[in-house]
Amino acid sequence: MIPKFDEWGVDERQFWLRGIEPAKAVDYDPETRMWHVYGHPEIVRLLSKPQVFSSNLQRLMAPEIGVDNPEEAYDELLYMDPPAHTRLRKLVSHAFTAKVVADLEPKIAALTHELLDEAGTSGRLELVSALAYPLPVIVICELLGIPAEDRDLFRKQAESLMPAASDDVQLVGRFEGQEELTKTVIKRHREFAEYLQQFIDDRRRQPREDLLSRLVQAEVEGERLSDKEVAGLVDTLLLAGHLNTTMMLSNTVLCLDAHPEEFRRTRQDRSRLPGVIEESLRYLPPFSVTSRVTVAETELGGVTIPPDQLVMVWLAPANRDPRVFEAPSEFRPERNPNPHLTFSRGIHFCIGAGLGRLEGRVALDVLLDRFPELATVPDDPPRFIRTAQMFNAHTVPLAVSA
Repeated sequence: MIPKFDEWGVDERQFWLRGIEPAKAVDYDPETRMWHVYGHPEIVRLLSKPQVFSSNLQRLMAPEIGVDNPEEAYDELLYMDPPAHTRLRKLVSHAFTAKVVADLEPKIAALTHELLDEAGTSGRLELVSALAYPLPVIVICELLGIPAEDRDLFRKQAESLMPAASDDVQLVGRFEGQEELTKTVIKRHREFAEYLQQFIDDRRRQPREDLLSRLVQAEVEGERLSDKEVAGLVDTLLLAGHLNTTMMLSNTVLCLDAHPEEFRRTRQDRSRLPGVIEESLRYLPPFSVTSRVTVAETELGGVTIPPDQLVMVWLAPANRDPRVFEAPSEFRPERNPNPHLTFSRGIHFCIGAGLGRLEGRVALDVLLDRFPELATVPDDPPRFIRTAQMFNAHTVPLAVSA
C-alpha cells in the first residue's frame, strides 16, 4: 500500500482481481447470473470477437423495447455491432481525424490558462472544479461549434451519462427494473437529440469549420449519417471525451503526488508526460468495467460460456495482470510497451482516446509551468466517488505557489 493512498482511504485491492491476487481469469457468479472476465489475454481475445461477444446489451436487458418500438432502440456507437458499427465508425473517422484533434493543442493550452486565471492565486486550487471538470466539456463544445452559453447544458448531459456508465450496470445481473431504466436513458438521449436538432439543421444548410459540420457532411460510399446518428455520436463524444478526461487528469495528478520522485523527474523533463499519463491510465483507470452479451456458446479462459449471458469485462484488474505487466502494483511511467486496456481494444477502442491524451498532456504541462509547487493538502485530502465500476476523484484540493 502506498502511504498517501492509505492516507486518502484508497484501497488498491479494488483494482485487482476481485480484491484477491491471484484469482480466476474467468469466473461465474450464480447469485447475479453474470460472468466475470479479469485476465488481460482473455479480455483481449473477447474484445476481438464482436461476432460472439455483442455490445448490444439491450437485446438481453430490455429486448421488448427494440422489438416493439424500434425507433426507441438505444443505437449509439458504444452499443452497436458490425455491420452497423462498421459503417458508423467509418463515417466518424472521416470527420474526427487525428489532424482535427492535433489542431486543438493551442486552444487547449489557452483554455487551461483561462480556467486557472479564473481560479485565482490564493495558494489553493481545487483541481476538479477549477480545471479537470470544465476543461473537457469546453473543448468538446469548441470542437463541435456549440455556443459558449450552452456549455452548461452539455455539462448536465455529460453528468446524466455517468449513472449509465457506473451504477446502472449493477442492476443488470437480475434484470429487475432494467426495462424502466433503459427507457429513462433513452428519454435522456432523445431530449438531448431534440436540442441538437437546431444545430444539425443549421450545419446541413450552412456547414462551418467545426466537427458537427464534418459529422453532418461526412460521406462514405455515398452514404451520410442520419440526424439521430449524429446526435448519438455527440453523446458518445461527451462520454469518451469528457468524463474519461476529467477523471484521467485528476488521477494522474494524484499518482504523481503519491510518487514524489516521479513527480520531480516529470517536472524537470516534460517529455515524460505521455508515459506518466499512460501509466496513470493503467494504474488508476477511470472506468473499471465494460459489458458484453454472448451471442453463441463460446470458450474463454478454459471455460464454456453459454449464449445469452451477460459478461462483465473488468479492465482495471486486467491492467494489473502479472502475466502481462512486470511489478503491476508499481507505478512505472517508463513502461514500454504499456498495453493497458483502459481505452478498450478492437472495434470499440475509445474514439476520444487521442483527444483525452492531448488534453491531459497540455493541461498537465501548463499546471507544472504555472505552479513550481503543487501538492495535496494533508488536512484536506482528496475525496472520491467509488463504485465497483468507477474510481473518480470528486475533489482534489491542492496547495500551489506561483
